[in-house]
Amino acid sequence: MRFVQRVAARICEGGVPAGTAASEGDHRRRSPVGRRPNEVHVTAIWYIVGFAFAGVSFVFLTIGAAWLLSHRNRGDVHKGLPYESGIDTYGDTHARFGLSFYIYALLFVAFDIEVVFIYLWALIFRDLMLGGFVSMLIFVGILLLGLAYAWRKGVLTWH
Repeated sequence: MRFVQRVAARICEGGVPAGTAASEGDHRRRSPVGRRPNEVHVTAIWYIVGFAFAGVSFVFLTIGAAWLLSHRNRGDVHKGLPYESGIDTYGDTHARFGLSFYIYALLFVAFDIEVVFIYLWALIFRDLMLGGFVSMLIFVGILLLGLAYAWRKGVLTWH
């Protein structure tokens, strides 16, 4: 650990670690752009603090803007009600969807993205040779294992 600290201090002072090609003929210590070594560290820390502050403030400003612009802050109750061709609603208007809809949607998105990968692979199939073919066989095999698992669990049967 002390070795790393000494090398880091020497680099910040403008020198080069011993044993490197640049250190053989040049034994002078130079300071980068006329600064002292501690000023270099302080400048780097302020960059990190600035980026952290910018990131955190962006998150809070976004949440604050959403809170200010949301319809919940308005006093009108009717703005939050669902509207269906001017007819007043009756009963519960917030119906829940079954979980099977979401599972079908997830399976569709997963296999849709995989089709894009397979299409792009097919465009460069001749350039890949045997390694590309074997890697795609493994990829499709993993996909088929996932499909077989979903089928075996009964996810694809509609209730």
